[in-house]
Amino acid sequence: MSTGELLSIEPLELKFPFELKKQISCSLLLSNKTDNYVAFKVKTTNPKKYCVRPNTGIVSPRSTCDVIVTMQAQKEAPPDMQCKDKFLLQSVKTNDGAAPKDITPEVFNKEAGNVVEEFKLRVVYVSPPQPPSPVPEGSEEGSSPRGSVMENGNVNGAEFSNAAKAFSEQLEPQERSAEARSLILKLTEEKNKANQQSNRLRQELELLKRQGSKSRGGVSILFVIIVGLIGLLLGYLMKKS
Repeated sequence: MSTGELLSIEPLELKFPFELKKQISCSLLLSNKTDNYVAFKVKTTNPKKYCVRPNTGIVSPRSTCDVIVTMQAQKEAPPDMQCKDKFLLQSVKTNDGAAPKDITPEVFNKEAGNVVEEFKLRVVYVSPPQPPSPVPEGSEEGSSPRGSVMENGNVNGAEFSNAAKAFSEQLEPQERSAEARSLILKLTEEKNKANQQSNRLRQELELLKRQGSKSRGGVSILFVIIVGLIGLLLGYLMKKS
């Protein structure tokens, strides 16, 4: 906090949690330490980059005023996250009961004999706040995996549901792996059975072919024998006659 004769300012640095392509705001608290009405005006070295609301105003005696400074969304980060932008806050006593509409540039004109207090404020970029990391189960003193589910003997439905979902998500890859192994074993068994059946059919076919060949060979020899016997019989009958 900076303390002047008219206003105290908090903080003295405009800290922006810098993020690309995001509009970011921070606030200044102005406190009137006097029994007079104090007019103020906020200037910046880079007016296109910042929006100040209000950039001029009146702080009543012994009261405060909030000033919101908004940085427009930036497309790229500055080197080393260093910012050279500056702000200047001017304050001056004004007439009792003055309103913001009564503030003119002449009010802050030192050459006109006005006593103007000035405070320079610099801009600082800081890293955006990080979300809290989850606490591992059982890491706290006396805690147990069921500690977050049971509260005063009652089941916390939301936490139980989240825990069940997380547990099922952990099991899903294992279940998929087991199903894949089971399917591979089943297909392998069916393939082996098909190969065995194919071999059996091939053996039976070869056996049938061999039996057919033997059968055709037997019929031919028998036919020759019968023809021969008939020929001998006819010869014998012809000789006898």
